[in-house]
Amino acid sequence: MLPNFMARVLLGAALCIGLGAGVQAAPATQNPSLTAADQALLDIRQAFDRSDRARLQALLPQVRGHVLEPWAAYWDLRLRLSDAPVADIQAFLSRWAGTYQEDRLRNDWLLLLGQRRDWLTFQNEIVHYRMNDDPEVRCYALWVEHLRASGADGARRAEEVARIWHAQRDAEDGCKGAARVLYQDRQLPALDIWRKARLALESNRPRVVRDAVDLVAPDADALLAQLMADPGRFLREKSLAFSRQRKELITLALLRLSTTDAAAAADLLSKKWGPQLSAEERNWVWGSLGRRAAMRLDREALEHYAHVSREADLSDDMLACKVRAALRVGSQAQWPQVLSAIAAMSETAARDPAWVYWRARALMATAAPAQTAAPAAAATGGFHAGPLSAASGSTASGVPPQRAQALVLLQSIASVRGFYEQLALEELGQRITLPARPAAPAAAERDAARQNPGLQRALHAIAIGLRADGVREWNYSISLHQRGGLGDRELLAAAQLACERSVWDRCINTSERTRSEIDVEQRFPTPLRDLVLKRTREIGLDPAYVYGLIRQESRFIMDARSHVGASGLMQLMPATARETARHIGLKNYTPSLINDREVNIMLGTAYLKRALDDFGGSMPLAAAAYNAGPGRPRAWRNGPVLEAAIWAENVPFSETRDYVKKVLSNATLYAALLTGQPQSLRERLGTVGPREAGAPPVDSKMP
Repeated sequence: MLPNFMARVLLGAALCIGLGAGVQAAPATQNPSLTAADQALLDIRQAFDRSDRARLQALLPQVRGHVLEPWAAYWDLRLRLSDAPVADIQAFLSRWAGTYQEDRLRNDWLLLLGQRRDWLTFQNEIVHYRMNDDPEVRCYALWVEHLRASGADGARRAEEVARIWHAQRDAEDGCKGAARVLYQDRQLPALDIWRKARLALESNRPRVVRDAVDLVAPDADALLAQLMADPGRFLREKSLAFSRQRKELITLALLRLSTTDAAAAADLLSKKWGPQLSAEERNWVWGSLGRRAAMRLDREALEHYAHVSREADLSDDMLACKVRAALRVGSQAQWPQVLSAIAAMSETAARDPAWVYWRARALMATAAPAQTAAPAAAATGGFHAGPLSAASGSTASGVPPQRAQALVLLQSIASVRGFYEQLALEELGQRITLPARPAAPAAAERDAARQNPGLQRALHAIAIGLRADGVREWNYSISLHQRGGLGDRELLAAAQLACERSVWDRCINTSERTRSEIDVEQRFPTPLRDLVLKRTREIGLDPAYVYGLIRQESRFIMDARSHVGASGLMQLMPATARETARHIGLKNYTPSLINDREVNIMLGTAYLKRALDDFGGSMPLAAAAYNAGPGRPRAWRNGPVLEAAIWAENVPFSETRDYVKKVLSNATLYAALLTGQPQSLRERLGTVGPREAGAPPVDSKMP
């Protein structure tokens, strides 16, 4: 999005069910191609949004027999679900059995049943629930399991409830209630509840903090209120922390203070409270201080982490920030600290391609000198020849053990699928090339996709302007309707159907779900190819870079509009579009032109070229500027000269960090697609460091 990042942060990232970074289609308006029933559907959706039950029910007869009638029926019943007779609910579930709308309503009903503690009905309905993707429903289900089985398998249920609950940002009834029952029955440790309070406090969720503390220390309301209001005063006035409750409250106070005065929190922890806290509590606070310093790109981060006596006490997020700080520390990364932090991560976190890649790099960097020479088998052109055993200590092909372990890790992720997967390929001595295209979907496979009722409804909803609803149904149909989702051949056929209808976001996202067959042309389409190539030639811009950015910005949704007002293929903010039009001398520009495809591409590419010029041709820096505005990457580049992969991993804003990596990996694939030649992501990344002394002054007028 161009480039009002903070407004986006304040208004929320808005997942928009897989449409891209906070992007939706523009609201539907009166369309002369709509049928009367289509228009009635749009009117029903509007009545639903306004909770106008009378208006909605008056319109229902106009959509009987319409392909989207299940949506109208769902909106009708959803508005009155809290007081609907059970017979009406069961009639709906029977009438629309097998549809997304049936399972969507069952999801809503299960939540209502959980809130009402109607466990018998909940138990009867949960067995028919196909989505199984709602964390609150899952917590209610675990609650019911506990009530039925009591102590049997309680540790597993407690662990799962804690994991889901810790991941929730807001106060939710299901997971909080399940946690309470499991704690009361001595299945959930008190530490898991205190950790929930800590996580909530670090996320500035005071109500969630209060709810968690109330479960384990209901008499601590007054003390909690004091530390939340003025943590510095609370920590200065208190002297002793003998009880578990007081130690945890001191921990919360230190975490609270660290959000406004990290230096004071560190000083109080070192000089007053550290000896009185448990090792786990001390480690958590030092880890939190380290995480905050790492996000500020502050060299103190590793100093804070150095106080941690047991890294397993830290959250995955703290450990990830430690890895980033250890990578960024100077001209030479602190590889042993990278290894120790990744080793302490949960199994799920450690499997992330980012940490697999950096673990492999750290293993190679810390290998004994005798291990640094490439094996003789490297004459084949890569770092090794043939597959290596994943067994610990493997010396396949004569590779020493630590290097062999690194190569096995790289091989486990190496592919064209993403940023670290591509970097892993290059570490293995390979360039980025296009995989062989799978066989095109056969006629029977294409027919099955066209005749899939869920896909039919989804495409029709998108076509008449109900994109969010259509995307929900599409995603359900390909991934949740049947256990395990569609197979690769079915996914390729569904993606092809979306491509043929120019529903590019569904084409891309569906094709990306394939496991073994990769159709790069589906995953990386090139709509408006002549226009993009002509414009990039005119201004000397890499078309692969432009396509990589558009793919991340809008997924080629032509009328995409973000929640903060960015519009079109290249997601231009109105003020930025106006300034860019002035900058390039585009006469007679008016805001109504922002969604014109040619104008949007003209202005977006002009801004991108301006950013590239301002950042000395650095694609990572220019991408960060496009997403977060130029001021932030100008500050983020200060410090040691880093390989750009390390710099990108250290971008403080998670959205921009992800954006830069995806734009660059997208661009690498697009370059291979457009040129037919092997490519290097590393070369596109280059290095990032402070602005050179002789460089032209910054473009201070660039928005």
